[in-house]
Amino acid sequence: MHKRETFKIVLITLGVLAVIVINAIIFKEGTPDILDVPQTVKANKPVPDFSKYTQIAEKKAAFFDYLRPEVEKQNAYLLTLRHYVQTLYRKALADELFSEEDISRLAWLEKEYRVDAELPLKTRLLNLLQKIDVLPVELVLVQAANESAWGTSRFARKGYNFFGLWCFTKGCGFVPNRRNDDASHEVAKFENLSQATYTYMRNLNRHDAYKDLREIRSRLRANQIAISGVALAEGLMKYSERGAAYVEELQNMIKYNEEFLSE
Repeated sequence: MHKRETFKIVLITLGVLAVIVINAIIFKEGTPDILDVPQTVKANKPVPDFSKYTQIAEKKAAFFDYLRPEVEKQNAYLLTLRHYVQTLYRKALADELFSEEDISRLAWLEKEYRVDAELPLKTRLLNLLQKIDVLPVELVLVQAANESAWGTSRFARKGYNFFGLWCFTKGCGFVPNRRNDDASHEVAKFENLSQATYTYMRNLNRHDAYKDLREIRSRLRANQIAISGVALAEGLMKYSERGAAYVEELQNMIKYNEEFLSE
């Protein structure tokens, strides 16, 4: 009888432990980490056929309505990251020790946004704060329209690439029809719209070519001035070989499409 009771106790204990482990796994899977890149519900759906619209106004409205939720979601994610880095910076100012989780997350952010891990801690955090910030929705939307011919390019239709992003590994995307013989780049292909938009926004936030854009944004923040697409477009001189003409075109697109850009 004693052995039977002991066996029952062992079984009950094992059962309780199993429940605890399963619940822990479920909770962990159901609770995204702060670093998990968000994805919209419609991100994996096929790109709409924007060429079917015969009325320009309808086409513009449909295009902006399709992309806007994605841009807003990625901006919300950037703000979450920014607030987290601000928390770390306050800890650093107070000489508080970082948790192992903080150290791990910081290492990921430094790698993701190309911040030198050898710099002093406070300098690294300030560098991250300059890079991790929102991009005006209107700027992202008109750039997408400009780079993808209003969503009708094959790169947008077949690879969610609305932003003309390149990649440099053979087979990573589409080979451009007009690529020079000595060139090796391809136009990137993405699994879904969320991945494409995240990559584009990260590109503007970390690439050396867009340092001017980030400096303009930082100055606006420091002076408590709204971060506008027209202002930040000045920092996109190197996005296109057309330089100043490209920047002026984006700024004009923002002005001319104001009624479609505002919700």
